[in-house]
Amino acid sequence: MFIRKIAGVSIAATVGLTAASAAAQTKWDMPTGYPPTNFHTENIQVFADDVKAVTGGKLLITVHAGASLFKVPEIKRAVQSGQAQIGELLLSNLENENPLYGADVVPFLAASYGDALKLWKAQKPAIEKKLDAQGLKLLFVVPWPPQGIYTKKDINSAADLKGIKFRAYNVATTRLAELTGMVPVTIQAAELPQALATGVVQSFISSGSTGYDSKAWESLTHFYDTQAWLPKNIVFVNKEAFGKLDAATQEAVLKASAKAEEAGWKLSQEKTAWYLDQLKAKGMKVQPPSEALKSDLRKVGDQLTDDWLKKAGDEGKSVVDAYRKM
Repeated sequence: MFIRKIAGVSIAATVGLTAASAAAQTKWDMPTGYPPTNFHTENIQVFADDVKAVTGGKLLITVHAGASLFKVPEIKRAVQSGQAQIGELLLSNLENENPLYGADVVPFLAASYGDALKLWKAQKPAIEKKLDAQGLKLLFVVPWPPQGIYTKKDINSAADLKGIKFRAYNVATTRLAELTGMVPVTIQAAELPQALATGVVQSFISSGSTGYDSKAWESLTHFYDTQAWLPKNIVFVNKEAFGKLDAATQEAVLKASAKAEEAGWKLSQEKTAWYLDQLKAKGMKVQPPSEALKSDLRKVGDQLTDDWLKKAGDEGKSVVDAYRKM
């Protein structure tokens, strides 16, 4: 009888500990807009795994890739409202809210990894402040490789772009299309392969990464390595959800974020040449722009810079001034 009672107590205690452990575990959903094989998504999955390991499983982050949980334009609102606790999106997608979000897609303002990092350092305080006011906390940022133009014909100058249906995904790409006589068509990354296959778009500007993910070679033939800008993806968390974590778990998330940011920048830079090699291997003509096309795009870039500075006002000017002093 005594032994049975002890066994019963032991079983009860085990059940109690298991229940307590389950109650202490926190689960977060993380929507992203890119496929599982994209380097951004791979980096985010490593981040989620790091958080799980460092917290001993107290915080579990489930990554929902490829816009499978929310479409990219819906992700910020989903995290703000608590439908998801953490998310990732292209920073410049928010430019309609405030021009400061689009500083990194001003053509030729920061067209190298070194300059992109300087611009981010100048831009970051304002971005953190704006997100904070909306109940969001910035965790980390990772750039895309330099942007180039995908087409299905030779492009020797901006005149050759006229009339082409061009994929636009933010304010800057829409204006780029308008200023070069192209027809802007709003398409998100997850929808791009279908849009290319059906002819809804005939050209787009993006990195080698997006071209590889969307199998651009199945519909297009040329990639012009214009290195126009290096857009960035941001990862952010609902402040209330973050605030509910204990201090040790918060610190673990911040350390994992810093690690993911450093790894992401390095991975982006390392994969730039690899992506272009893959496009070549699939038969695409990967080449620099002609001098005429480069000159035409620079003029468009100057116009877009002026437009952006007018919209961004003193706040935008202070960011650009700070960047240029670095």
